[in-house]
Amino acid sequence: MTEVVMAEEKQISAKKKVMKLRKYMPLMLMTLPGILYLIINNYLPMFGIVIAFKDVNFSKGILGSEWIGFKNFEYLFKTSDAFIITRNTILYNTAFIIINLIVAVGIAILLNEIRNRFLSRFYQSIILLPHLISMVIVSYLVFALLSAETGFMNKTILPMLGLNEISWYTESQYWPFILTVINVWKSAGFLCVVYLAAIIGIDQEYFEAATLDGASKWKQISMITIPLIMPVITMMTLLAIGRIFYSDFGLFYQVPLNAGALNSTTNVIDTYVYRGLMQLGDIGMSSAAGVYQSIVGFVLVLISNYVVRKINSDNALF
Repeated sequence: MTEVVMAEEKQISAKKKVMKLRKYMPLMLMTLPGILYLIINNYLPMFGIVIAFKDVNFSKGILGSEWIGFKNFEYLFKTSDAFIITRNTILYNTAFIIINLIVAVGIAILLNEIRNRFLSRFYQSIILLPHLISMVIVSYLVFALLSAETGFMNKTILPMLGLNEISWYTESQYWPFILTVINVWKSAGFLCVVYLAAIIGIDQEYFEAATLDGASKWKQISMITIPLIMPVITMMTLLAIGRIFYSDFGLFYQVPLNAGALNSTTNVIDTYVYRGLMQLGDIGMSSAAGVYQSIVGFVLVLISNYVVRKINSDNALF
């Protein structure tokens, strides 16, 4: 009797699986192109990781080239390049995360205070516009501003302030500030829209109750708005931290116009890999730098993912 019951249960379980498969089959078919793209674009190229451990000889091919182990990594880390590109990548991205967060949240709070719907949408569009501009166009705008011969800064702003002209593209000390300003100008608008959506989702009864209690606008922002959007702030910050080892190639390569004099403050891992491959022709060292970036980035993604899951599980308890 028990065997009959077990057989019936297995049949019922198999029927449920078939019904579930039929139910979700259209969705599975819809995901198939994305899965194929992911495999072709993200997983098949991982075979090229062997290049980092070989002295590539194009006449022999990748597989036929001599295996040299970690020599490409040794060469990378014996020079000062590894320290410079790692320092620049981490410090720039850390500054970008902090400043973009402060600016984006501040702008989102200000936009939320605009009651005229037309003006609110207009300002949102204007703030978001830089995010949609190509970095190549941005590089030309920056050149028009900083050009030594015809730039707006040298020909208009500095003379008005009684200062001497500056050769912006040969003096590296100014570029950490220039690149930070450009990144904030280009990225804060998108983050602002995300935080504005979170603020709009807050129940207005909180603010009405605070107003009745005599809370000032600053009190409402500090005690209601920011605490209630903190989960969104945390998520966006952790996602940014997960990509802290990756840089905006266009920002660090196109905007400084690939000026060699600026490499000490504009060279990051992404631009180093590109220059090593395209200018030096050292495919092995470029691949080693890329592997180094990928491994550290992968670890940071795992850590960020763990922290996000931990926060979500803690919030679920409440």
